[in-house]
Amino acid sequence: MQTERPFVMSIAGFDPSGGAGILADIKTFEQIGAMGFGVCTAMTIQTASECLTIEWRSLDEIISSVAILMRDYPVEVIKIGVVRDAVFLEKIIETVRSHSAGVKIIWDPVLKSTSEFSFFDLETLSRLTDVLRKIDLITPNYNEYRVLQECNLLDQGEISCAVLLKGGHRTDKIGTDILTGNGKEVSLEPNLDEPSVYYPKHGSGCVLSSAIAGWLAKGENLEDACRKGKLYTENFLKSNPSLLGFHSV
Repeated sequence: MQTERPFVMSIAGFDPSGGAGILADIKTFEQIGAMGFGVCTAMTIQTASECLTIEWRSLDEIISSVAILMRDYPVEVIKIGVVRDAVFLEKIIETVRSHSAGVKIIWDPVLKSTSEFSFFDLETLSRLTDVLRKIDLITPNYNEYRVLQECNLLDQGEISCAVLLKGGHRTDKIGTDILTGNGKEVSLEPNLDEPSVYYPKHGSGCVLSSAIAGWLAKGENLEDACRKGKLYTENFLKSNPSLLGFHSV
């Protein structure tokens, strides 16, 4: 077994455009220097600008795929993307924790696409209270944050996971992310003064969460992993004017 690169797993959807989901995550892991595994939660028909359909894999297939990889490889960090509902998320995390109590888990709560295609069953959000206690970091954008907040899921007195609130949808201080956890709040400012050099990108949230996962696996602490993940994503955003970005460190 190779030991040069830490093992990281993406549990997410398959986007045939390669801009988001597993393909984007694996591209990110590779650039950062991690060995990436992928477990598919759903097959989609989509482009960089719209999602047309989604076909969910069975929960048993997903769990079996996760279990066999974790049985044979020392996975250090897991990034979870699109999942059908709270039950899917809970069962996946239970499987992960049963194989490695110390593995770090990041959940990028993809509730809707930018084109307003719904992924997560919002009727199950109330079941997430206990699930979030088993996660190390969630990375919602402003819209997702508001939805989770309305369900009283982001009270730091109630949950133990850290929250990285992404600043791409802010009306003020665009691009400034807020990392909270353990009673501490840190502002992560953009690395460039002029945000106009950043172009909108399909899958930028996937790239950020997987970059953080990669840097955590490489030994960075959470704050530094978020800072380095942010820089990686900014390079992705400014890589070209199209909706599909190029990956580089």
